[in-house]
Amino acid sequence: MTDLQAVADRVEIEALRGEFADAGMMRDYDRFAALFTDDAVWRVPAVGAEFAGRDAIRAGIERLLGDLWDYLVQGTHPGVVRLDGDTATGRAYVLSFGRLGDGGSHLNYSVYHDRYRRTPDGWRFSERVDEVLYVDTSPLAGGPPG
Repeated sequence: MTDLQAVADRVEIEALRGEFADAGMMRDYDRFAALFTDDAVWRVPAVGAEFAGRDAIRAGIERLLGDLWDYLVQGTHPGVVRLDGDTATGRAYVLSFGRLGDGGSHLNYSVYHDRYRRTPDGWRFSERVDEVLYVDTSPLAGGPPG
């Protein structure tokens, strides 16, 4: 692999992580699921969720966002990426906050532990585990405009 290829791979993986946050916030469930390999696993231990396979991941994100959140804002901050040919591992740091469907507030900081795989459609998640490091359920001072 050339240095230029490694740079391109890192840019594509960072774009993948950005797409994850965007697809979730936009509730674009099909796009969200397409970011994973067919045999991927997505785990969110803080809410006891584990989804195996693209179809289960699609149903899982729709259920989680539809049932739990009135709105959710998520910002992903770059972390490490370690390339190994057509696979890679990495971490990304995330701030998530919003209002829950029951009116409660939620803010958390977490780290995603990722495994990536190069596919004919580009880099995809083969595993993503959300490890929550900090939670605050104090009422948020603000909200959506209007």
